[in-house]
Amino acid sequence: SLRELAAALAQGEIGSEELTRHYLERAQPHKQPRNAGLNCYISLFAERALAQARRADERLRKKQGGPLTGIPIAHKDMFCTLDEKTSCGSRMLDNFRAPYNAAVVERLDAAGAVTLGKTNLDEFAMGSSSETSHYGPTRNPWRRDRAPGGSSGGSAAAVAARLTPAATGTDTGGSIRQPAAYCGVTGLKPTYGRVSRYGMVAFASSLDQGGTLTRSAEDAALLLGAMAGFDERDSTSVERPVDDYLRDLERDLKGVKIGMPSEYFHADNDAAVGAAAQAALSELEQAGAELVEIGLPHSRLSIPAYYVIAPAECSSNLARYDGMRYGYRCREPKDVDDLYCRSRSEGFGVEVQRRVMMGAYVLSSGYYDAYYLKAQQVRRLIRDDFIKAFKEVDVIVGPTSPTTAFPLNAHRDNPVDMYLNDIYTVAVNLAGLPAASIPVGFDDGLPIGLQIIGDYFAEARILNVAHRYQQQTDWHRRTPPEFA
Repeated sequence: SLRELAAALAQGEIGSEELTRHYLERAQPHKQPRNAGLNCYISLFAERALAQARRADERLRKKQGGPLTGIPIAHKDMFCTLDEKTSCGSRMLDNFRAPYNAAVVERLDAAGAVTLGKTNLDEFAMGSSSETSHYGPTRNPWRRDRAPGGSSGGSAAAVAARLTPAATGTDTGGSIRQPAAYCGVTGLKPTYGRVSRYGMVAFASSLDQGGTLTRSAEDAALLLGAMAGFDERDSTSVERPVDDYLRDLERDLKGVKIGMPSEYFHADNDAAVGAAAQAALSELEQAGAELVEIGLPHSRLSIPAYYVIAPAECSSNLARYDGMRYGYRCREPKDVDDLYCRSRSEGFGVEVQRRVMMGAYVLSSGYYDAYYLKAQQVRRLIRDDFIKAFKEVDVIVGPTSPTTAFPLNAHRDNPVDMYLNDIYTVAVNLAGLPAASIPVGFDDGLPIGLQIIGDYFAEARILNVAHRYQQQTDWHRRTPPEFA
């Protein structure tokens, strides 16, 4: 765990440079053939990482280190890193070197963390399988024929395969929680505005939020404590003190009310997924929590609302990639129109083009009121359902995904089936709430995830519930046999 690594570094049992070399070597397929094909990383920053590690060792020798000093981590390739490749998994940004650091990168650098590199993802974070990357798909370390989930699949797979102790991710509709469930790790999506989006490349601005992928809830609390906080450079950042997420991890669950939405427990879930979720709830009940049946009646509308709002915002955000200022540019354009059309059609993959076109359609004259405005009204109803529920319960719990990890290419010909994998996660983003996914079992060797949703800025409560569960179980400690 991060805490164990921090203790070993502080006591001089290991140096940050030694630890960093270990993970850099472990992450390179040509040095570790068993990693071949996982494709977790787009870039490794060996020189930068080792320089950071040497500085961390110096601080540790002077007893000036903090809880993350010298700890290697990886960033999803949506976060700008100064002078390093920031591709968003797209041909469009294959040649882009960021001129500044994202706020998340800044804060973790300031905390003394060491950046190993950038992880693979669905192109511009658009996908639920990490298959749409320009650099090829990431594979699930539990079974290589399965998807790791998306869009933060590279980060989740890297943590699961122990190619990094922890990683950052972004979550627009479940892109941290769903891959966490499929890869058997802990994924935390904070409240919208809790973590600065400055330097985090935009997909859908009212939905995107940075978060963590770690082995445990305790690790997530440690990482979030360094990442969170107000940033005047981000107009959506909330000016609110950052909680001490480690302080309340051990709190007793006696009297904690856990909501069970009837809409999340039904026959469409895989039998093993439903059984594992029920077993986890029983474990929490034995720990003192009280189970309460609730309803989220508008949750069934979250998928159609999300797939109007997210493409609409993506079509606006991705309009900046036009072949003029930076990024991919087609060769020998005939005129300006040809430059725009070919640069975008050659630079963007199929899924990104699909969503840009959907977004442009729903925002167009004559369709705005019928689609985009209506979706925003439905979004408010979904939010109101959660607000009503949190007057009765402290957290809401259910499966993260209705199935375990699906086979690679399973949804290539039917993107709507792919979108339905996010049925339990997108409502959280529409409402701007925090949520986590933790591992609670296995089915046929594949991990099962449980989602814990909290009220606004209730990350400490989510982490408390997750940590108390993880103290009683060992699902989060399990490693894919090939990588143990």
